[in-house]
Amino acid sequence: MMIRFAIVPLLLALNFSMCKKRETASQNPQSAGALSPAPGATAAPPVAPSPKITKPVVDQTAQVIIFCYHRLVDKIRYPGTEITPAAFEAQMKELKDRGITVIPMQDLLAWKRGEKNIPPRCAVISFDDGWKSQYEVAWSIMKKFGYPFTMFIYTEGVAGGSLGGGQAITWEQLADMRDNGVDIEAHTATHQDLREGHNIMLASPGGKRTKTKLTGPQYEQWVRNEVVGSKELLEQRLGIKVNCFAVPFGNYNEHVKELARNAGYEAMFTVYGQPITFTSPLDSIGRYAIEANKPKVFADALKMIGTSSGGAAAVAEVGAKDLATQPADGDTVRTALPLIKANLSGIGQIEPGSVQIRVSGLGVVPANFDPKTGTVSYQVTQKLRDKSCTVIVSAKSQGKKVEAHWTFGIEEGATGGAPAAKPIATPKR
Repeated sequence: MMIRFAIVPLLLALNFSMCKKRETASQNPQSAGALSPAPGATAAPPVAPSPKITKPVVDQTAQVIIFCYHRLVDKIRYPGTEITPAAFEAQMKELKDRGITVIPMQDLLAWKRGEKNIPPRCAVISFDDGWKSQYEVAWSIMKKFGYPFTMFIYTEGVAGGSLGGGQAITWEQLADMRDNGVDIEAHTATHQDLREGHNIMLASPGGKRTKTKLTGPQYEQWVRNEVVGSKELLEQRLGIKVNCFAVPFGNYNEHVKELARNAGYEAMFTVYGQPITFTSPLDSIGRYAIEANKPKVFADALKMIGTSSGGAAAVAEVGAKDLATQPADGDTVRTALPLIKANLSGIGQIEPGSVQIRVSGLGVVPANFDPKTGTVSYQVTQKLRDKSCTVIVSAKSQGKKVEAHWTFGIEEGATGGAPAAKPIATPKR
């Protein structure tokens, strides 16, 4: 009798243990029992491993040229900022005929981040300021070729703004372009020299404009609105993300760069005309400004990118501040005949015959290089006529090409040291 009562609990315990094993096997198909299905049963398919996310292998020898356009008009009145529609269309066709691929600005930045490959020879098309001819004329030509492009807008120049005249683009037109894939980026609020102490034009609520110089807290408030406020307004009005900033006249300094970086700009653009390589710095990306009175600029840009189907060797960029340049990057000189100098001794052993200075508006100039001191210099003998001047110094060190560029301002009317007023913004007409 005692044995019978002892057997019953034992059978119950064994039954409970078997139930737990079956439950565990059903919840864990990776267990040994689950990997051995019964005869006739269908085995569960194996779980595929998660794919590895890898960056594409990008061509670091590719090159990009960036063009900058303003107004498209049939009758040229201001050749420094205008071009005829016929000339513009001919240039777009030439890009196609020469096999130069026009890519979006954002593809250029993705390539620079190592996230996307681009063809060996590319071009980016950009339009500055925000003229209605860009919407009414240029856009239709770009559609004809299927080209993407970028608009750099200064917000007070849009119709309804303090500088937006009858030839200005409207917010509605910008929204239409946005909806059709056009990239819209920032070009300040009032399109003026951003450096402290320079003449600027302030517009009062009554419409009166006052020419002045701002310093200290007043300047900081003003320049923040130019760099940051314009970005915020574009993002709010158009519901877009702005990550590019084109600097008016190419005049800026380290403080402006810092403001732009802190505001969230990924890239800054100026005008010095140079192919962009994989190593080109993102805070000084140069563009070729196309003007009716300088037709060679477009032709020279095409020559700079080369004629072969492959990219050129990458160029190592060196910061201008490391070369003790004269004039310094961002400075303004009082003479249109400045002495240009740079000290290359910090780069390494320089091949003397490889040193070259290229000056905007003049091209390659006969520079003097002193191998003992590593200093290269050129005394300008032909008056510089533009508001700003970009210098490109290149050389070879241990078989590798190195390059540096910087931009300085020239006071208007300067003739060997005579001071003059700085450029100010003018309303669109």
